[in-house]
Amino acid sequence: MIAILFMWFALRGMEFKKIAGYFAKANYFWVFVAAMFGILAYWFRAVRWNLLLEPMGYKISNSNAFWTISFGYLMNLTIPRSGELARSTALFGVEKVPVDKSFGTIILERVVDLVCMGGFLLLTLIFKYDAILAFYQYVTDAKSKAAEPESGSGLYFFLAIVLVAAILFFTLRKTLQQFVIYQKVLKFASGIFHGLMSIFRMKQKVKFILLSVGIWFSYYLAAYLVCFALPETSDFTFADGFFIIVVGTLGMMVPASGGIGAFHFALKLGIMALFLSMGKNPEEGGEVGLSYAFISHTMQLVIMVLMGAISVPVLAKERAKLLSKSF
Repeated sequence: MIAILFMWFALRGMEFKKIAGYFAKANYFWVFVAAMFGILAYWFRAVRWNLLLEPMGYKISNSNAFWTISFGYLMNLTIPRSGELARSTALFGVEKVPVDKSFGTIILERVVDLVCMGGFLLLTLIFKYDAILAFYQYVTDAKSKAAEPESGSGLYFFLAIVLVAAILFFTLRKTLQQFVIYQKVLKFASGIFHGLMSIFRMKQKVKFILLSVGIWFSYYLAAYLVCFALPETSDFTFADGFFIIVVGTLGMMVPASGGIGAFHFALKLGIMALFLSMGKNPEEGGEVGLSYAFISHTMQLVIMVLMGAISVPVLAKERAKLLSKSF
């Protein structure tokens, strides 16, 4: 439903013939090159994951890490944010790394990714401050047109539920300790905590930093190189690329399957803002932004589906090997 809603926002007022015209004149060589960097980010992430698991005594193959990551991204297309748990479960099947501990390292990865995202946001603030102001203006205008401002009653209700749950937990914790399910949840939480703490026991910290930079530089190139596929965005600068990856990442963070709709809406507004800051027609920017979003997001979907589809038989084969060794 979220994906449908955002896609409706993105397509509202657009002429499909014009959008199709952009697709027809696109240079897909640059899309292919961008896709290679997208896949390279998978490999960097696999090697980095190995570094996080090593302090806990688990040395996994980079190949298995790569294919479990691919499987996780595939699962994200079904249920938003389900890929993290699917990735941990798949890794247990081929490497016997406890799900709770590997899941803890994935949470840690997200924290590191958030820091890297903050770095790109800082670069965007430095080099594209005018575009950010335009983007903010268009987002607030779009929100005001889309719906009336909501009251804060929902937030207060949520906070009240959290407070009541916390009080009940501390009041009944001794009773809860007698239940097996409570002990399992506590054990799972302890495993996650050990996964989070692995970064402090990591031996190759410099390599971890370089891999993190490599992941996000690959993401940057995967986003920026698509600009050269369209004549209208082929003159975008490196600084414009910072803005695009920040806007696109914000769109992908929305809990919609694979970022569908949210990514398109964000890029439509983002490139519209870039056009506005350059003194160009913002309506044309919206059309170009939506065309860019469809090309870039389709590229990402193809990578996720293709790599995910390959990962299924590869992981099944590795799991069968592991089971045969145990007998």
